[in-house]
Amino acid sequence: MSSSSIEEIAGDCLAVRARLISRALTSLYDGALDSHGVTIAQVGLLAALGKAGPCPPSKLGEVLQLERSTVSRNVNLLLNHGWIEALSSDAKGIREVALTRAGRAKIDSVMPQWRQAQQQATRLLGTTGAKAIQAIANNLGYPPGA
Repeated sequence: MSSSSIEEIAGDCLAVRARLISRALTSLYDGALDSHGVTIAQVGLLAALGKAGPCPPSKLGEVLQLERSTVSRNVNLLLNHGWIEALSSDAKGIREVALTRAGRAKIDSVMPQWRQAQQQATRLLGTTGAKAIQAIANNLGYPPGA
């Protein structure tokens, strides 16, 4: 790899920059939600399920662009906490999940800290950056049912 290739990737790569931003934002939200015993990934999955309504875990994976193993691990964790429930399953696994009353209560309980993190994230990104992320996510089909 030539020096110019290194400079081009280090200086221009959108994927590297998006991953850096993602890690910074995840850390910010996870720190804010830590006292509630949840991560922003889990809260995001709960919110996506609440918005989409009862659905197969695979649909959540598609909407959130997550690998099957990640969806399975998080669904099992959320089931164990009682924040989601399996509406149907078979020998191949869970066919459909839904947000429970406890899951809705968990989302409600984290809102003050989530809002603080949201404000910090907007300051970090700037209003233009925050709006750009919203627009890109909308173009990718998030939130579901929007």
